[in-house]
Amino acid sequence: MFGQQPILVLSQNTKRDSGRKVQLENINAGKTIADVIRTCLGPQAMLKMLMDPMGGIVMTNDGNAILREITVQHPAAKSMIEIARTQDEEVGDGTTSVIVLAGEMLAVAEQFLAQNIHPTVIIREYRQALEDAVQLLNDKISVPVDINDKEKLKQVIRSCVGTKYIGRWADLAVNIALDAVNTVMINENGRIEVDIKNYAKVEKIPGGTIEESQVLNGVMINKDVTHPKMNRTIKNPRIILLDCPLEYKKGESQTNIEILGEQDFTKLLQLEEEHVKHQCEDIIALKPDIVFTEKGVSDLAQHYLLKAGISVIRRLRKTDNNRLARACGATIVNRTEELKESDVGTAAGRFEVKKIGDEYFSFITECKNPKACTILLRGASKDILNEIERNLQDALHVAKNLVRL
Repeated sequence: MFGQQPILVLSQNTKRDSGRKVQLENINAGKTIADVIRTCLGPQAMLKMLMDPMGGIVMTNDGNAILREITVQHPAAKSMIEIARTQDEEVGDGTTSVIVLAGEMLAVAEQFLAQNIHPTVIIREYRQALEDAVQLLNDKISVPVDINDKEKLKQVIRSCVGTKYIGRWADLAVNIALDAVNTVMINENGRIEVDIKNYAKVEKIPGGTIEESQVLNGVMINKDVTHPKMNRTIKNPRIILLDCPLEYKKGESQTNIEILGEQDFTKLLQLEEEHVKHQCEDIIALKPDIVFTEKGVSDLAQHYLLKAGISVIRRLRKTDNNRLARACGATIVNRTEELKESDVGTAAGRFEVKKIGDEYFSFITECKNPKACTILLRGASKDILNEIERNLQDALHVAKNLVRL
C-alpha cells in the first residue's frame, strides 16, 4: 500500500557488524586482493595459470583478467575488483598497479584508525593528497605529447607493453597498435572517433611465430568461396555486400498450400527458380567480381553466378560485413532490386583465398584508405595467443587515448 514504510526482514542467520571490527575486515579484504596479484607487477612479473569455470586454462599476468576469474563474496573486495575494471575500460593499462596502490593506501590507513582518527578525516587528507599529486604531475612531471611525433607515441605505448608477456616483441606490438589505431581513426569536423572494438578485429591463428603477426590493410574472414570452381584470386575486385538470402524464402511458420494437379507443383517450383534467377540477374547487371552475403546462397544461385564468373561467400557475420563495407567502400544492400553502381565497392586492391593450417581464409587487402583492419596474430598455442591479445588490447587502448587527446 502507498504511504507505508518498507519492511526489512532479517533471517536468524543474518549478522550485522559495525565499527572498528568491520573497518579492519574491509582493510584486510582489500590487502588480500592486492596480495593476490602483487606478483603480476613489473618486469619480473610472473604468469598465472588459472582454471576458468568451463575447465579451460587462462594464462596471464594481466591483473584485470585474473580478478575477472575470481569469485568474491566480500563487498570491499568486490569494490577493489571494480577499480581494476574501471581502470581497464578507461585507460586500458595499469590494472595491477591501481589495485596494489589501493591495497597500500588501505594498509597505511589502518594505523590512523588505531589512533581513533575518524575515517572521514583520513579520507579528507587522502583527497588533499590526490589534489597535490595531480598538481605536481601537471606542473613538473608531465610531458606534452605531439600526436604527429611517431617516436614519442611509440615510447608511451612501449611503456605499457614492456612489463607484459609480449614485452620481448615490444617493437612489433607497438607498431601493430599504432597502425591499427591510425587505420580505424576517423576525423569528422574536428571530432575524432576511434572504434577499436568494431573495426579492428583480432584474428588468432595458432602456428607460426609471433614475428609473423601483422596489421592487414584490409579485412580477413574465416570463409571460403561456396563453389570450388569460383575464382580465388582477383585483382582490383568489384565487391557487392548483401544482407539478404540468394534463395527462395521459406515460410516463417506453418504454411498450407493446396495443390490440385501435378502442373501446380511444377509451377510452384518454377516460381521459386524465377525468383532466384531475378535476384542473380540484378547482381550480374552490375558486373561484380565477388558477392558477400550474410544469409544463405542456394545451389541455383551459385550456378548462375558461377556462369557469370562471380565468386560468392555466404553466411558472413554482421560485424565482418560492416568491416568489409568500411574497407572496400561498398554499401550493404538489403534487396537485390535496389542495387546501384554506387553500392559497389572498388577500393580493395586484391581478393585472395589462402589456406592457413587446416582452414581457409579470405583476404581482402591492398585497400585504398581502409577505415577498418584485421590484426592477424600468430603464435605457438591458443593460450599464448589469448594472452598476446590481452596485452595488445592494452596497447590499443593506450594508443587510442593518445590520438584522442
